[in-house]
Amino acid sequence: MNGLALSNVSYRYGPKTALDDVGFVVEKGQFCALLGPNGAGKSTLFSLLTRLVTSADGRIEVAGHDIAKQPRLALAKLGVVFQQMTLDMDLTVRQNLTYFAALHGMSGKSAQRAIDAALDQMDMLERAGEKARALNGGHRRRAEIARALLHQPAVLLLDEPTVGLDAASRQAITEHVHELASGGISVLWATHLTDEVRADDHLVILHRARILADGTARDIAGDMPLLDRFLSLTGAAQ
Repeated sequence: MNGLALSNVSYRYGPKTALDDVGFVVEKGQFCALLGPNGAGKSTLFSLLTRLVTSADGRIEVAGHDIAKQPRLALAKLGVVFQQMTLDMDLTVRQNLTYFAALHGMSGKSAQRAIDAALDQMDMLERAGEKARALNGGHRRRAEIARALLHQPAVLLLDEPTVGLDAASRQAITEHVHELASGGISVLWATHLTDEVRADDHLVILHRARILADGTARDIAGDMPLLDRFLSLTGAAQ
């Protein structure tokens, strides 16, 4: 069963086309980079995947569940990290995750075990008692990813999760999420930065609402650096 499958997905804001016949598949345990410049349609796609907006055009399946016909089952299989930080700065890391666990109907010792496991996955267990405000940007992001893992989702969505982070934090977050994919989670990682994409990653290039390329990053790059190929495809090289 695929983690995520989209076919013929379109969306319009009035006369503006934000997505035009978009389709691709993220297999189980695969890291898929959704690469596109600002305004390409990445955030609109994430809004559709999380049901913040809906469209009658196309089909979206999450872990085999049609998001239009079985929205609760589909959304229950998703873990989401949005572009904007959403931690409560005045709560500790554990308190943030405990609150989120309660929203998923998790409580007591089982919730705390799940919190410990998720924090351990992100090397954040020793910071569980620290307030979110005291963490640097990279560790706040790790806490948010741990929060998204609490209910053991099949698919993890990350919308430009390294925005505003320094180079070392960006690299660490990227490494952690690749490891999560290796563990069996399907990952869709939206970015405009080619250096976050590995040669063997599944890569989807989105530009002006349409998919320009879909394959491994190595095959798409071909005989040139991925950045140069990306700039060439999107017309940014001129």
